[in-house]
Amino acid sequence: MTINSKQKGKRGELELVHWLKERGHEARRGQQYAGGTDSPDVICETLPGVHIEVKRTEKLNLYAALSQSQFDSLGQGIPTVWHRKNNRDWVVILSAEQFLEIYTAANG
Repeated sequence: MTINSKQKGKRGELELVHWLKERGHEARRGQQYAGGTDSPDVICETLPGVHIEVKRTEKLNLYAALSQSQFDSLGQGIPTVWHRKNNRDWVVILSAEQFLEIYTAANG
């Protein structure tokens, strides 16, 4: 990974951290604390059990990003991809199976 892409990744992670904090969630960048490559990009204490992979890019390879999140989560928590492109809102991507599990649990 080049220095520029690392810096871009860091900026995207910080942008999401600030976005979450503005909405009342405690969040911080993951690798700066845990240090491993399998660390979530962002750790949010108020969203326990959610593995957050951040992609701040104009073009996203959806399945590659979700596969990375699934691999990095090591079965610990729900693997999610938080994506935003310029002039658009953040979106959260997860598998349909995970969505149904969450929806069913929330709506009994």
